[in-house]
Amino acid sequence: MRVEDPVVLVNELILPPSVEESLHQLVAEHRDAGKLLDAGLAPTRTALFVGLPGVGKTLAARWVASELNQPLIVLDLASVMSSFLGRTGANVRRVLDYARSSRAVLLLDELDAVAKRRDDTTEIGELKRLVTVLLQEIDSWPEGSLLLAATNHGDLLDPAVWRRFEVVLDFPLPDVEALKTGIRSLLGGSEVDGAFADFLARMYQGETLSFVEREVLRARRISTMNGSDLSEVLLGTARERFRRLPANERGPMAARMLKESPLSQRSVSEITGVSRDTLRKYLSLEGLGEASA
Repeated sequence: MRVEDPVVLVNELILPPSVEESLHQLVAEHRDAGKLLDAGLAPTRTALFVGLPGVGKTLAARWVASELNQPLIVLDLASVMSSFLGRTGANVRRVLDYARSSRAVLLLDELDAVAKRRDDTTEIGELKRLVTVLLQEIDSWPEGSLLLAATNHGDLLDPAVWRRFEVVLDFPLPDVEALKTGIRSLLGGSEVDGAFADFLARMYQGETLSFVEREVLRARRISTMNGSDLSEVLLGTARERFRRLPANERGPMAARMLKESPLSQRSVSEITGVSRDTLRKYLSLEGLGEASA
């Protein structure tokens, strides 16, 4: 068990509008529970966050706890499975009892650890007991408290687990706009302009914001230690990623980047290694029109 009190948010919460709205709804229900109670209703007690590692599930739990001005209690079920398997579920129940009696938000992290180990025939009895304890605790979670759970592998969860949660939120990989926002936030007051942030966002498509954060922070460290220009360090990283793309993808992507960003043909050519003639060819083939030289 890990207790975060006070909860410190070191990064901006950047999520799709639908997920953000649902999180705001959770917070509003618990802040103004009286309105629901007057209508014979209760705030949401349990919510499940589903998505790949690094898409913001834990950050979202921190944000909720911070907004409610409550501590965040985190129970890493993967650690529980490896450390306590062979004992009874009393260890887990003890943690949940503590969270239940505290004015805090509880996060059951890596819930899929339970599902992934169900085929372990050497420990199946203890696993079943642990799953039973968790399901019972989720079912009986008291009104007015909030239990969150996170899983990287929703497909591994038993249907009985899904049914226990009143709200299920899917956290997708960030789109280009979310990546732009995250990169600009990470760059802070640096001299790197918006066009360059746009380019980086396109280079990191398909990655999580957590991964991009590591890359940008690494570049900032290199820049600080070597006294080099941050944009040059970032450019080197981006150039390496771009040139690892299949050859038949580099031309079209460079042309699209040229059309959709304020960068000139010369800048895009230098960054990507795609010649200006090739850029013009793909602009013409894809009907993207002309772009500044």
